[in-house]
Amino acid sequence: MTNRSDNPEVTVEVIRERLQGSFPGDLGIEPLELTTERSRGRLLVDERHLHPGGYVHGGVWAALADTTAAWGTWRNLPPGYDFTTLELKLNVFAAGRLGDELVATAEPRHVGRRTHVWVVDIHRDDRQVAMFTLTQFVIAPDGAEG
Repeated sequence: MTNRSDNPEVTVEVIRERLQGSFPGDLGIEPLELTTERSRGRLLVDERHLHPGGYVHGGVWAALADTTAAWGTWRNLPPGYDFTTLELKLNVFAAGRLGDELVATAEPRHVGRRTHVWVVDIHRDDRQVAMFTLTQFVIAPDGAEG
């Protein structure tokens, strides 16, 4: 496997289809853009995203960022390969509120044979409100050298 593979079969349209009935789909996470160099997604905050205090729950921030980075990872893998999140870190700089549009932009920092590392910046309007880093573990198909 080369360090970077452009899998053009992984598109925004394919992701929209696959989101139906999934955890990120049920949260309302939507894909906006997908290339090997960047993936973007958004979430329109509604009541289901809030903790009892009225602000966006930490798990929702993590789900938005992890999901957006996952799309980029998938686009960078050869067909038949899979992955899972190995490690993640989230910093939230400003509370999310009902009605906010949160836009996540994920960019790879390392695309290797066994791991990928992504950084995700989340913005509300022109302000960065969160930063997320994660490592994806690449899973080779049975019989493939990984």
